[in-house]
Amino acid sequence: MKLSVLAVGHRQPDWVSDGCAEYLKRLPRELAVSVTEIKPEPRGSKTREQLLAAEKGRIRDALGSGCRIVVLDEKGDDLTTLKLARRLEAWMQDGRDVALLIGGADGLDEEFKQQADDKLRLSSLTLPHGMARLVLCEQLYRAVSVLKNHPYHREG
Repeated sequence: MKLSVLAVGHRQPDWVSDGCAEYLKRLPRELAVSVTEIKPEPRGSKTREQLLAAEKGRIRDALGSGCRIVVLDEKGDDLTTLKLARRLEAWMQDGRDVALLIGGADGLDEEFKQQADDKLRLSSLTLPHGMARLVLCEQLYRAVSVLKNHPYHREG
């Protein structure tokens, strides 16, 4: 199974890219994870719907066929780290590749939200785009650590 983080947005500051790279390199080889930036649509005089539709096309082009789509959304499931680990374990048992979608400044097209296999919420707080990427990468590493009984995650 491959995990892909597809994030609409511009190049992030080095601390975001470096942080994501650090957590991703710690993951076991059998769980390949990548972060792909999806170019946001130039704003100009376009409506929100036009922006989201253009970005939807770019995301679709980057999606693998038959993959599980997981949308990061403020109305998604509010999981603890242990529950995320169990969800990840279920995805791994399913065997399909997984694409985790992070929308741009205007969010994600409603169609993705409706067709998503899962919706996750990272935080009740509003996070800057780069921080969301970094938190997601760290939490994926932490979830794998839980599954591998690695001491990185400490309960209690």
